[in-house]
Amino acid sequence: MNRLTTSSGAYDLTRFPEDPRDRLRAWDAADEYLLRHLDGSAPDGGEPAPVDLSGTVVVVGDRWGALVTSLAAHRPVQITDSFLAQQATRANLARSGAEPGTVRLLSAMDPVPDRIDVLLVRVPKSLALLEDQLHRLAPRLHAGTVVVGTGMVTEIHTSTLTLFEELIGPTRTSLAAKKARLIFSTPDPALVRTDSPWPRTYQLPGDVGAASGLAVTNHAGIFCAERLDIGTRFFLRNLPQRDGPERVVDLGCGNGVVGTAAALANPGAHVTFIDESFSAVASAEATFRANTGPDAKAQFLVDDGLSSVPAGSVDLVLNNPPFHSHQATTDTTAWNMFTGSREALRAGGELWVIGNRHLGYHVKLRRLFGNCEVVASDPKFVILRAVKR
Repeated sequence: MNRLTTSSGAYDLTRFPEDPRDRLRAWDAADEYLLRHLDGSAPDGGEPAPVDLSGTVVVVGDRWGALVTSLAAHRPVQITDSFLAQQATRANLARSGAEPGTVRLLSAMDPVPDRIDVLLVRVPKSLALLEDQLHRLAPRLHAGTVVVGTGMVTEIHTSTLTLFEELIGPTRTSLAAKKARLIFSTPDPALVRTDSPWPRTYQLPGDVGAASGLAVTNHAGIFCAERLDIGTRFFLRNLPQRDGPERVVDLGCGNGVVGTAAALANPGAHVTFIDESFSAVASAEATFRANTGPDAKAQFLVDDGLSSVPAGSVDLVLNNPPFHSHQATTDTTAWNMFTGSREALRAGGELWVIGNRHLGYHVKLRRLFGNCEVVASDPKFVILRAVKR
């Protein structure tokens, strides 16, 4: 736990799930820079003056709730695509003493507020997600809306500024401070508003097993949303051959193509799709519904891994774990997925994992399961199988 000190007070903030060994903070210099700009204390290249926060304040992409916790007195609306960010926000608000309901929490799939007076955007890693968000939010702005983006210098590119310029209006950037920068956009009522180009659909090639030729739906921000990535292609070609009634989990499902392939290969399976991204789970459900019959059985969960799946209830977990948390490289998510899988699997149940060879997942799986075998490999990827004894 770390303390963020602002003009409105000091806040003890954590990420989610909470881990006392995690040294990563729940905020960074970009969050601090934005908060200082709002209270008029930031040397951002303009005349220092507090921003009027008396209207409807919307905060997009607040990674762990640091921004809305600091601004809770103004009753902001938070919009995020991350279940983990929502959970962190709830915990941080409660720790700060904020009354329940002070901050309205919306997912990226929820309707946005009708009118926005102050729009604060934490620039996401995904340019597509930013594009979709600005498309949806721009019609709710008015000529007097204050629009401020924030991010680390390495996160703000020419393409980022072009999106603000094209979808909001005239855009400029601040001076850099602690390797962070602000983005200022002035809403232009004369801009022609168009619908978001997301979600998008593409068709899989004919050489990926049971998934060959499937139409895949992708909302903005999903990993490899415009094409099949080579790791998933390799996984699809080497999925386990199963038959009969069993419970399968597509863990970290993304657009759901792996779980859908498992359902098509084994019509008796009941597949649960799980991701912490609201957009991912919406994509997975759309992909599954478009490619399976009315009798296909599935469940779709936005959750922290397998935390809500009963212990000993699963026969097979299929997993392609991420190894980044925003800009940080970490194996924490993978380890949580592996430990959650072991808990959820019945005796004899299997965890199948694909990963880059250099990540060394076999070491973790042998430590956790007591066994691990290589199912398939190529120069870049390895597919591993661990069995719960």
